[in-house]
Parts: sequence; structure tokens; C-alpha cells
Amino acid sequence: MTRIDGDWLEAFDEAMLGFFAIDHADAGMDEFLLGCYAGIPAREAALAFGEDYDLNRVDTFWPPPGLNVSS
Repeated sequence: MTRIDGDWLEAFDEAMLGFFAIDHADAGMDEFLLGCYAGIPAREAALAFGEDYDLNRVDTFWPPPGLNVSS
């Protein structure tokens, strides 16, 4: 079984949170599935996982256009 580097996993989770608002545990990734992506840089791996599993990207603009947040 592939050993997952802790620094890589931390960077992967950070990228997953930034792109999709979930980490690897939220995505249900086990060590085997993480190993499938561990051979590429964490940011690229997060994007590849999102594409492979059809994840929706987080809206980076807050507030979203049309949302009235004024009192």
C-alpha cells in the first residue's frame, strides 16, 4: 500500500478546501484512493480528483452576485 506523505496530504486538503470546500475525509477518500493521486502535486491532484468525481467548485466571490447582504 502507498504511504501518503503528511506534507502532501496537508497541501492536498488545503487545495480541496479552497476549490471544493471539503477535505479528503469529507470526500470519503481512503488510503488507496489517495495513493492514486499522490504521484502528482497536491494542487493538481485536488483539481484532478474534482474533475474525476464531478465536484462543483466553490464560488470564490462573496457575496455572490444578486445576494443582498445590506441591512
